[in-house]
Amino acid sequence: MENFGWFLQGLLAIVFLMAGLGKLIGTDMHKNNFNHWRLPQWFRGVTGLVETAAAVLLIVGFWQYTALLAGAWLIVATGFGGVITHIRVKDSLKDTLPIAVLGILAIILLVIATG
Repeated sequence: MENFGWFLQGLLAIVFLMAGLGKLIGTDMHKNNFNHWRLPQWFRGVTGLVETAAAVLLIVGFWQYTALLAGAWLIVATGFGGVITHIRVKDSLKDTLPIAVLGILAIILLVIATG
């Protein structure tokens, strides 16, 4: 199970590093998404910082246990917020599912790490 935990940790780190940096850079896709969600563009920057920080914490977490826990909890919180955002604007399940799955994977990572 240890190898699966490392795989999950690495996968979440890569996904959130890419998503966070995309938001910080301000790609058109992310700008359009935040407009669709009726969220201000400054919040895109905040979200990008949180996602990038979570990814960095997961990477550091390969050596430092508390960083792993902090990064995973940030992803759980981001996943919860993302699902609420999608529900608020009545997005389809297809649009909501990716962030929900990432949040669930972060919960699984926490269970593995603390188990």
